[in-house]
Amino acid sequence: MNKYENLISSIKNLGRVAIAYSGGCDSDFLLHVCVNTLGKENVFPILVKGEMMSKEDLEEAIEELNAFDHEIIEIDVFSIPEFEWNDKKRCYFCKKNIMSQIKNVASLHGFANVCDGQNADDQHMYRPGQAACQELGILSPLAKANLSKEEIRAYSKELGLKTHAKPANACLASRFDYGTHLTKEKLKRVEKAEDILHSFCIFHVRLRDMGNTARIECEPKDFEKVIVNREQIAKQIKQLGYLYVTLDLCGIVSGGFDQNGK
Repeated sequence: MNKYENLISSIKNLGRVAIAYSGGCDSDFLLHVCVNTLGKENVFPILVKGEMMSKEDLEEAIEELNAFDHEIIEIDVFSIPEFEWNDKKRCYFCKKNIMSQIKNVASLHGFANVCDGQNADDQHMYRPGQAACQELGILSPLAKANLSKEEIRAYSKELGLKTHAKPANACLASRFDYGTHLTKEKLKRVEKAEDILHSFCIFHVRLRDMGNTARIECEPKDFEKVIVNREQIAKQIKQLGYLYVTLDLCGIVSGGFDQNGK
């Protein structure tokens, strides 16, 4: 069997599943494969809403879920001290909190199995949240089938899912260096800065908050867009309170603040 067939076989064995849904390419692919395999009545997506998620991502995720029976949980991530102080293991503590709540909601609806959208590539990156998921018994069918992000995008395109080309995104807290005291205002500021960049058709982008400096990480193919529109971009981002706006010539890097080691 190929990887896709292995995924289908694994999902069939689960029978009924709740899915920790984020609206990203991976979880959306998993949702549709599960529905196609098990039927809508046996699949229950659960979305978590909180300040760590941009308004744009939230609205897109909700739009995708409208076709399914689902539930949205609202959480206060600032009630988690490790989140507020952007601890190196922030993701572990946050994921433990979020996934525990998702498991509880899933159980209330009669779903014993909870799956997430981790893929094979995630297993080779610094992802402290993985440990929390493992401790809670969260299943990762895409990773189990050894499906890479590239393969998931290809299969998603074949299935006609519009999320197949959606840029990877991450918790807004990832825009700040570890040890930074996070506030709702700080998260909102980077969200607004990235919205500005999106308005210039720069979509796969991170605005790293370096205090007074806004460091733009984007794909090299989008450098020209930044440079051509540099005056307008700089002016609008400075209006958010930054003194300096820079472009990182290394391009966008997943887990940008993890590059100095774990």
